Amino acid sequence: MTFEAILFITLGAMAGGFVNGLAGTGTALFALGFFLVALDPVSAVAIVALMSVTTGLQGLWVVREALTRNVPRLLRFIIPGLLGVPVGISLLSFIDADTLKLIIGVLLIVYGGFFSFRSNLPKFERRTPVLDSAIGLSGGILGGMASLSGALPVIWCSMRPWPKAETRAVLQPFNVSVLFTTTVMLWWRGAYTSTALTAFLIALPTSLIAAQIGIAVFRRVSDNIFRRLLIGLSLLLGLGILIRALV
Repeated sequence: MTFEAILFITLGAMAGGFVNGLAGTGTALFALGFFLVALDPVSAVAIVALMSVTTGLQGLWVVREALTRNVPRLLRFIIPGLLGVPVGISLLSFIDADTLKLIIGVLLIVYGGFFSFRSNLPKFERRTPVLDSAIGLSGGILGGMASLSGALPVIWCSMRPWPKAETRAVLQPFNVSVLFTTTVMLWWRGAYTSTALTAFLIALPTSLIAAQIGIAVFRRVSDNIFRRLLIGLSLLLGLGILIRALV
């Protein structure tokens, strides 16, 4: 592997690991562009998924107390999400994934752009178990169809005035669960070649360290600032989706 390839893999691991540690999601947005310079698309996606899972485990430990207090809420997202992954994969033959990415990208830009520049944050307080499950199912389907499992959960959770630990206690395990399922499916399809595994071993130390830096920042921000970070991440995620879809 060339020095240039190692450099881009390391930069991707640094960017993806940091945002995963900070927000509990968004690894692919910040890492995939770097990885695609050094790897073929299948290997790049496979490494991003595996890296998201391994670095995400650190984030789970950070919010372990919030996880144990809100297991029923979490299951409302995860169970439908896991059921949605194979549904999304099966729908690939009937729905154009690129068009879907454009629609989701525009939605993220409109939402993130609107609330990024408002003093008042969205505030949706009442319990919504059915809507929670619908968001989880939609996230799983989008994950299977277009690797966008975190898009709708990020929007939904940023609208809820939950403490930052409770918000992360939904986003992080949801993404880890869906992406672990994706990783298994990619492994089954032979995506983890020797080149891909070499790239992962190069990326792993940097991503773990960068995630710890992101976690340190997460611990220091207030609940409101964390919600604003998620809204800003929605905007960046939407822009990234549109750029990749149109270029």
